[in-house]
Amino acid sequence: MIESFADGATEALFHGRGGSRVRRIPEEVRQRAVRRLDMLNAAESLEDLRSPPGNRLERLRGDLSGLYSIRVNDQWRIVFGWESGSAFAVRIVDYHG
Repeated sequence: MIESFADGATEALFHGRGGSRVRRIPEEVRQRAVRRLDMLNAAESLEDLRSPPGNRLERLRGDLSGLYSIRVNDQWRIVFGWESGSAFAVRIVDYHG
């Protein structure tokens, strides 16, 4: 379950709201991102996010140590923390931007 969001754009997209915050996320990424956010919200464990393999669940290092990511596409990721069966500080990130 998603407990919290790190930014307004990700939260607005998840709740089906539009507006200027969501516009920073390209339209072609939004639908797939919502599916991934729904999957993250339904997950009871990190193992639930290993399938489908296209998620490419990763434990992050460096500045993002302690966080995880799943892929939306080659450029965009959903980054989040995980604790006690819940995701927190969820945000959509442009890895090449």
